[in-house]
Amino acid sequence: MESKRVREPFPGAYFLGLAITLLVMYLVLAVGSSLPPGPAGFLVAFLLGLTVNPKYAPYFLIIGLISIPLGFAAGEAQVGWGGVGLTLAEILLLYWSRRS
Repeated sequence: MESKRVREPFPGAYFLGLAITLLVMYLVLAVGSSLPPGPAGFLVAFLLGLTVNPKYAPYFLIIGLISIPLGFAAGEAQVGWGGVGLTLAEILLLYWSRRS
């Protein structure tokens, strides 16, 4: 049997996608590491939560809702605020995906 090759949308598209992904990852890392733990956890979880496939958004929403009380109860502000950011990102993502 002959395997079918997946064609790129344009030459170098996957390399461009890799470069954009790495740039966003380093940007989030740089901004997150320069902030105090609470805002850094919120910002990183919020921004990365917006990149989730909408098919998996309900699961990430549950994870965010679980991490809020666990993070604050344990005195881990970064985890608690990260849960808040992840929950808000998934609510926005679900809203946008159902609207379109």
